[in-house]
Amino acid sequence: MSPAGRLAALPCGRRGKWVVLGLWLVLLIATGPLAGKLMGAEDNQASSWLPGDAESTQVLTEQRAFQPVDTAQAVVVYQRPGGITPADRAEAARDATAFASAPHVVGPVVGPVVSADGQAMQTIVPVDIGTNGWNDLKPAVDSMRSTAADGSNGMTTHVTGPAGVGADQAEAFAGIDGTLLAATVSVVIVLLLLTYRSPVLWALPLVSAAGALIVSQAIIYLLAEHTGLTVNAQSAGILIVLVLGAGTDYALLLTARYREELRRHEDRHEAMAFALHRAGPAILASSATVVASMLCLLIAEMNSTSGLGPVCAIGVLVALVAMLTLLPALLVIAGRWVFWPVKPDFDTPEPTRTGRWAHIGAWIGRRPRTVWIGTALALAACCIGLVSLNATGLSTAGSFTGTPDSVVGQQVLEQHFPGGTGAPLTIISTEAGAPAVRAAAGATAGVAATSPPVAHEGQALFQATLTDPPDSQAAKDTVDRVRASVHAVPGADAKVGGSTAVILDAGRAAAADNRAIIPLVLGVVLVILTILLRALTGPLVLIATVVLSFAATLGISAFFFEHVFHFEGQDNAFPLFVFVFLVALGIDYNIFLMTRVREEAVHHGTRQGALTGLSATGGVITSAGLILASTFAVLGTLPVVGFAEIGFAVALGVLIDTLVVRSVLVTALTMDIDRHMWWPSRLSRTTGPGERVPVEQV
Repeated sequence: MSPAGRLAALPCGRRGKWVVLGLWLVLLIATGPLAGKLMGAEDNQASSWLPGDAESTQVLTEQRAFQPVDTAQAVVVYQRPGGITPADRAEAARDATAFASAPHVVGPVVGPVVSADGQAMQTIVPVDIGTNGWNDLKPAVDSMRSTAADGSNGMTTHVTGPAGVGADQAEAFAGIDGTLLAATVSVVIVLLLLTYRSPVLWALPLVSAAGALIVSQAIIYLLAEHTGLTVNAQSAGILIVLVLGAGTDYALLLTARYREELRRHEDRHEAMAFALHRAGPAILASSATVVASMLCLLIAEMNSTSGLGPVCAIGVLVALVAMLTLLPALLVIAGRWVFWPVKPDFDTPEPTRTGRWAHIGAWIGRRPRTVWIGTALALAACCIGLVSLNATGLSTAGSFTGTPDSVVGQQVLEQHFPGGTGAPLTIISTEAGAPAVRAAAGATAGVAATSPPVAHEGQALFQATLTDPPDSQAAKDTVDRVRASVHAVPGADAKVGGSTAVILDAGRAAAADNRAIIPLVLGVVLVILTILLRALTGPLVLIATVVLSFAATLGISAFFFEHVFHFEGQDNAFPLFVFVFLVALGIDYNIFLMTRVREEAVHHGTRQGALTGLSATGGVITSAGLILASTFAVLGTLPVVGFAEIGFAVALGVLIDTLVVRSVLVTALTMDIDRHMWWPSRLSRTTGPGERVPVEQV
C-alpha cells in the first residue's frame, strides 16, 4: 500500500482503532461541559449583527458616552376606538409608575401621551439592552405586558417599539439550539434507518456527528470567550444543522465505500484502510470546499455574516476529523454484523453495479446530448421566477411567520401617532454645531419633531421622530435626506443612527457583501476542483451547473415565497447565504461523483467511468442529499421568516443538485464531452478504454 494508504490505515488498525476511540472519549469528556456554555457566550447585541464601520454602528458606540448602558425603547400603546376616558388615563399613569420598577428598565418613563385623535395613548419606557442583547429585553417587556391593562374594560394594550420587537425576537429564538438539535437528530435517525435498513448501523454515523458537534461547540465557545469571535443565535443555530448534515454526508460516502471494500477484502481492517484511501480524497476536497467557502464570509461588511464564516468552518473541520477517525474506528470495532440484515460478505457481487442507478446511467448514455440540453433548458425555465425575488429586506411585521404583539402594537401606533414614534433617529454632533444640526434635521422632509440636544464633553445628542414607519422605504429615504442635511453643517461632524438607519446600513452592507463574496466563492471552488480533478474543462462545467442550479433554486423559491407562503420579501443576506450553502454543499455531490468517475476513467474510459461512477455513488449521494435537505428544512420550524426562507431554499437546492444536476445533467455532460472533460491532463488525450494511462501520469 502507498504511504497515503498506510496513513489511511492508522484509524482502523487492530490497535489503532482502540487508541482513536479512547482519544475521542477523553476529548468528549473534556469538551462536553464547554459545549453547554456556548449559548451563554452568544452576542445578540445590535453591534454583533451590523456592518462594523457603518454610520449607524458608530452612533451606537458614541452614544454610550451619553448613556452608560445601551437602551432600547419599549412603547406601550393603549387604544380605545370610542375615545380615551379619564379612567383610562389614570390607569395608564399607574402602569407607568409600575413600569419604572420593571426588570432592566433605566431612565425616566415618559407618558402616557394621548394621541391627537383622542383614541390612543403611548408610554415610552427605556430598557437596558445589557450584554445579552434581546435576551435582556424579554423580562422587561413581559413585565410590562402583564402589568398593563388586559383589555377587559374595552381598552386594548400592546408593547411595541424596538424593545417590544426585540423581546418577540428573543421569544422566537428561545430554545433554538435545543429545538433544532432535537428536530435535526430525529430527521437524521429516520433517514438513516431508511437508507441503511439496519436497526444498528444508523447509530454509528449519528454518534460520530454528535461528537463532532460537541467538540466544535466547545472550540467555538473558547474562541468566543478568549479571541473575540462573534457568535450569535443565527450562527449557533446554523452550526447545528451544518455539522449534523455535512457530517452525516461524509459518513454515508465512507460507509458506502467501506461496504464495497468488504466484498473485496476478507479482513475488515484492510477493507476500511482501502475505503479511507479511496474515499478520503473526495471527502477532504468536499470539506475543503465548504471550509474555504465559509471563510470567504470573513470579508463581509456585516458582522453577523463575517462571524458566521469561521463558526461554520470550524464545525465542518471537526466533522471531517470525526468522520475520518472516530467513524472508521467504530465501524471496524463493530464488524460486519453492524450491516445486518444485509451483511456485505467477502467475494460477493456489489449490488449497486446492476441497480437502479445503473439503469438510469444506461438510459442517459443512449442520448447524453439530448438529455443534458433538455435538463439545462428545464432548469433555465425555473429561473424565470427570479423576476419576483425581492431580497430588499423584511419589515418588522414581515420578519415573523406569525403576528406577535409588537407587530400589532406597531400597527396601532401608526394609526394614531407619527409613524416613527418609538423608533426615532439618533443624531450626534459637536456641542457647538448642535443647534445648526438640529435645525437642519428638523427642516428635512419626513421629520415630524426633534428633541432638545443633550451635551456631554463637547458632543451633543438629540433625537428626530419620523413621520413614516421606521421600517418603511419612505423612512429610509428620510434617513438619506437627514444625513445629507446634517453632514452639510460645517464643523459639526454629525452622524445619524437609530433603528431606521440601522436597517438602511445593513441592507446596503448586505448588497455589497453579495457583490464581493459570490464571485470570490466561485473562484475558490474552481481552484479546488481544478486541483482535485487535475483538469480545467471539468471544473468549469461543474461550476456552470452549480450556478444554473442556484438560479433555478432562487426562481422556484421566489415563486413559493410570494404565491404559496405569502412572505412579503426576503432578507438582504438571503441570496448570499443560499449561494454559499448551495455551492459549498451542492458541489460536494459533484466531487463525490467526479472523483469516482475519474478513478474509473483511468482504467475504462470516461463514458464507462461515468456509468460506473453513477451506479456506484448514485444511491449514497441521493441518501446524503435527502438527509442534508431535511436537516436544513428543519430551519423552517422556527417562527422567523429569514430562517424559514433559508431552510426552504437550501433544502430545495440540495434536492435539485442531488436528483437532477448531479445524477442527470453532470452525468450526461460527462458522457457527451467524454475525455475532453479532463483537459489539459494526459487523461484527456487517451482514445478510449483500450488505452490505459499510468495513474501517476494523470
